Amino acid sequence: MSPVHFLMVYPDFVEETKNNRNVPGNYSEGLASISAVLKEAGHTVSLLHLTYMPDRQEFLSRVRQAGSDIVGFSVRTTAMPFVEAMAGWLDDELPDLYVTCGSYHPTLVPDEVLALRGVDNVCIGEGEYPLRDLCDSLRNEGRVRTDIPSMYFKLPDGTVIRNQIRPLIEDLDELPFPDLDLFDYQNLRTGRIHTAMVMVSRGCLFSCTYCGNSQFRNVYPNRKKYARFRSPENAIRLVERILEKQPDTQYLEFRDAIFNMYEDWFYEFMPLYREKIHLPFNCNLRFDLMDERMVQTLAQGGCYMIDIGLESGNSEMRSQYLHRHMKNDHMIEMTRWLRQYKITTCTYNIVGLPHETLSLALETVKLNAQMDVDRVIANIFYPYPMTKLYDIAKEGGYIDPRVDPNDKVQLRQPGFSRDDVLYISYRFLALMKKYRALYALSEERRDRKIAALDKKILSPLRPRALIWRWEAARTTFSRRLKRLLSKAAPAVYLKLRNRRIRALKK
Repeated sequence: MSPVHFLMVYPDFVEETKNNRNVPGNYSEGLASISAVLKEAGHTVSLLHLTYMPDRQEFLSRVRQAGSDIVGFSVRTTAMPFVEAMAGWLDDELPDLYVTCGSYHPTLVPDEVLALRGVDNVCIGEGEYPLRDLCDSLRNEGRVRTDIPSMYFKLPDGTVIRNQIRPLIEDLDELPFPDLDLFDYQNLRTGRIHTAMVMVSRGCLFSCTYCGNSQFRNVYPNRKKYARFRSPENAIRLVERILEKQPDTQYLEFRDAIFNMYEDWFYEFMPLYREKIHLPFNCNLRFDLMDERMVQTLAQGGCYMIDIGLESGNSEMRSQYLHRHMKNDHMIEMTRWLRQYKITTCTYNIVGLPHETLSLALETVKLNAQMDVDRVIANIFYPYPMTKLYDIAKEGGYIDPRVDPNDKVQLRQPGFSRDDVLYISYRFLALMKKYRALYALSEERRDRKIAALDKKILSPLRPRALIWRWEAARTTFSRRLKRLLSKAAPAVYLKLRNRRIRALKK
């Protein structure tokens, strides 16, 4: 019995970059983990890592060259149009090739993905064991079984078989380490700057309304076990394995949803990390799980930067619509500790939320200024299907089916125009710096000047549409320059980062 060859197709681009062949790719922990399980079962795996949208001829040529038995697409929501086109090409030219789809979008709306022409089945939830069983059935029985848990199958007559969802993998230590040979790490975004991406957990305890985690959790019969970590010892062995495979690594990037999700795990892991690894690293944290001791422990372990969700500066909106019950005062206090321990803070923010206005979005800018954060990312809200915030937006009448799915601003709100959303997004950092300077003034002068700046920004006479277009052009140029630098001169890029980190530690 010959092993099955599984070809993974990873559309790692967005609408804006679909024609740009110079954008470096990103690592996918899920694909690397699935590959490890398939290889452990005796199958072969290859990866078609698409960092741009190929034309029909190029795509089909690369699939034929791979000589695969099964093609599996990794499908996020914004990649659906691209997957639809590629699956259709396969159906036209290689109709006997078996096609499966998995990842976020098939898990949330499996029937929508299964309805695509050329797609034979979808995998819902974690894919390691369902895809292993799929490949095993083709190898051992010469056909694909249609009773595999966590999979929906489309039969030739159009009938759909919906199997039960298997329990999620509770003990991550039972999984083999991710397949570190799957990706060309030297040409990944992180690899070019001597950084390795690591994930030592899965899932999240919380149910933020804009995130799909609450829906992903509900897929499984053992959903209470959704948030899991590898044991501290196993996590350290994983990091050591990565460093063996990538000896040029100088930084680690922990991409876990919330690195400080479990306090016991955190305080057991960090001393081991400090003793055995102790490379500079960054990670995602959550404000309401932090205190001074945790910040100090991070600094001692080598943490040089954290990414953390602020999302909205208005506490009522944050609580009512986002289900993030955090206090502004606590967030301000935590950033003070982070500055004291010389850890760079990067906040994630969302603008254009349902029921938001320009004035409310400005509160997010001002809270970042009060916190004196180092870096900000201002994302425009995207209504992902099956999320609670999507339902809130739909109930508010803000989702217009006529809006282009590639439009940066998906909602149409009478109280927050498209131009105003784009204005606050593109001007977020510049405005934060203006307010930060004002918060440093004496109370009397500060309040007067902040009121004047508020009035100027919110004035109906302010040419916000013209301003955001200018900022968009500058931002595009800056991003292209940064990508060019990281690609053409990674040593320079790395040197600049090292200099910044050394300055922080003085």
